[in-house]
Amino acid sequence: MKLTSFSDYALRLLMHLAVNEGGLVTIAQTADRYKISKNHMMKVAHHLVKDGYVTSVRGRSGGLYLARKPESINIGHIVRDMEQDTALVECFPGGKATCMITTACRLSSVLAQAQTAFYDCLNQFTLADLLTDNTALEKLLLEKAEQ
Repeated sequence: MKLTSFSDYALRLLMHLAVNEGGLVTIAQTADRYKISKNHMMKVAHHLVKDGYVTSVRGRSGGLYLARKPESINIGHIVRDMEQDTALVECFPGGKATCMITTACRLSSVLAQAQTAFYDCLNQFTLADLLTDNTALEKLLLEKAEQ
């Protein structure tokens, strides 16, 4: 299974905010840090704010911060919330369903099991698990170090 860049960027933004917990991080800082489009990061941030993972502070000295503790942000939930189309093949719910063998095919049940295992694995981890004892990540993402 391949994640969309939207999910990837959401996870990156959350890690950036978590490393800088207690401070505000701007969308521009995150986009610059990861060398990705500011416009795309704005869409990701908007979605995370809407879903209650991130809080936005408007204004000249505004920015973003985590709305929840890293221990309560489940990686599997984030990926599910960010992925718009989870249909691995066209016969999955949400797919085009034009395959002529759908009624007799067992592949969809095998793929459904694989997808469930994928999410079950992600569900075992929180944002905090990605950060604990990870000083290398802190050095790369800590905004205070640059100021």
